Amino acid sequence: MTKTENNKAWFLVLPVFLLVAFSAIVPLMTVVNYSVQDIFDQNNAYFVGAEWYREVLRDPRLHDSLLRQFVFSAAVLLIEIPLGMMVALMMPTRGRMASLCLILLAIPLLIPWNVVGTIWQIFGRGDIGLFGWALNSLGMDYNYASNPVDAWAMVLLMDVWHWTSLVALLCYSGLRAIPEAFYQAARIDRASRWAVFRHIQLPRLKNVLVIAVLLRFMDSFMIYTEPFVLTGGGPGNSTTFLSQTLTKMAVGQFDLGPAAAFSLIYFLIVLLVCWLFFTTITHLENRK
Repeated sequence: MTKTENNKAWFLVLPVFLLVAFSAIVPLMTVVNYSVQDIFDQNNAYFVGAEWYREVLRDPRLHDSLLRQFVFSAAVLLIEIPLGMMVALMMPTRGRMASLCLILLAIPLLIPWNVVGTIWQIFGRGDIGLFGWALNSLGMDYNYASNPVDAWAMVLLMDVWHWTSLVALLCYSGLRAIPEAFYQAARIDRASRWAVFRHIQLPRLKNVLVIAVLLRFMDSFMIYTEPFVLTGGGPGNSTTFLSQTLTKMAVGQFDLGPAAAFSLIYFLIVLLVCWLFFTTITHLENRK
């Protein structure tokens, strides 16, 4: 007796797919339309082709912001991925302490981004902030509002505090999914803790780490609210990232055409880097 498949359940999901597609495609098409036109007002728009793209690609603000963005994302990944993995490895696996650690890790992720920026803005001030006051008391000339190095350190420290929990929770879930039989075999073989991590835990965490890297890269590459509240992009333009440059162009200067072209280039950069990373990881996995 042959068993027939019933795929009618997909019709229940179809409205969701249509709604998501509509809400994504319509704004994207609007941005594409703006990127090829010179818009003077609601009734006057002239087709300019790829002029805005050429202008944006020659804009030194894009080059500087792009360099700062890549440096920031690379620093975030190099700090948060190993640190999140270490936190997950040190967490208890069962009992009330495990539940308490999970709750504490989730707290930074629940705080709104603008509130995170405000917290660290006050925390890092040299006159009323505990962190800034402590550094100045140690004899350090710390002032993130006027020193670019201090501003970068504050933005990085803020992001590490805010998002390392996400990496730790992902790694913890991956560790909890490893069967106990692997650890029993390691104990029988008298494997060291480093050997257990290298041959059992790390291989089982590869897929989780790929997800963590992709999520953190995309989020760090599009960061806006936290550094805007903390430093306002300063001192100077030292912490002005791509999203802030785009906002200044679209909202501050109201250059809708160049801003639309800028946003599409921004989108393609994120998409290209994520695709290259995922393709490389997948290719390396298939070769083994």
